[in-house]
Parts: sequence; C-alpha cells; structure tokens
Amino acid sequence: MDKGQVAFEPTSLISPVEIPPDIHVALWDKFLFVVSWGGVGAVTRAPIGVLRGMPETRQILEQAMQEIFNVARAREIALPEDAIGKTLAFMDSLPTGGTTSLQRDIMEGKPSELEAWNGAVVRLGQEVGVTTPLHSFIYHSLLPLELRARGQLQFPI
Repeated sequence: MDKGQVAFEPTSLISPVEIPPDIHVALWDKFLFVVSWGGVGAVTRAPIGVLRGMPETRQILEQAMQEIFNVARAREIALPEDAIGKTLAFMDSLPTGGTTSLQRDIMEGKPSELEAWNGAVVRLGQEVGVTTPLHSFIYHSLLPLELRARGQLQFPI
C-alpha cells in the first residue's frame, strides 16, 4: 500500500440492522406515517409543527392515519392497535419545520409521489370495500397540480 492510502475494510461499513418480524406490518406502519403527513402537509402547505400543534389539523392527521389503518386491517395486515398513537407521538418529536418530499414537490410544481401515496390509499381501499374520504379529498384536490407538473394538464393563463 502506498503512503497516504487508506485500507478499505468492507465489514467496517456494515452496521446491525433490525429485521422486523413481519415486513408487511413494518411497511404499512411507515406508509401510515409518511402518506398521512405528506398528504395533509401538501394540502395545507404547513410544516409538521403547525400540523401537529393545531387541534384541527392534528385531527385531520389522525383521520388520515385511521383510514390507512382501516385499509391495512381489511387487507389482513396486523398493524398494532396503538399504531396511530405511536405515530402521532413520533411526529411530536420531529423538528417543527419538517415537511415531506410530496409536500415540497407539490409546492414547487414538480412531479410527486401522489399516485403512490394518497392515490394508492384510495385504490387499495376500494379493492377491499373500505371508504377513504379524506384521502380521496387529498388525492383529488392535488391531482390537477400533479398532472400539470407532469405536463399532462395545462392551466389557462
């Protein structure tokens, strides 16, 4: 080895990883968190500190989570009963100015994850007969902006 070179030890980059007992539960738990925050944040344009701090928007966050919880349960995903409470508690620990990528993309007129997030909640709910009125509202409210960002819709000047 030449002077100044550093030995590369691949094992030094490996850190312990927790493997969830049920990957579907872990995925839906993350989905419940990200999609609810992203959708409500995109509609309100408010950061997490405002969303969780105002009783009205906190209630909307909780309703969005409840819809996802209901869809997950109807799809036989064993989300724990306290999933919503734990997610809200985690949100309470986040920096007040936090936003999601969906929210930032919508606000900046860029293509976003709307179809894969809130649109997916609506479609997955329909497949199992679970209504998702809040996610339907979020999805349909943001869809014109998403289509415009993707060049599929022109707004009149």
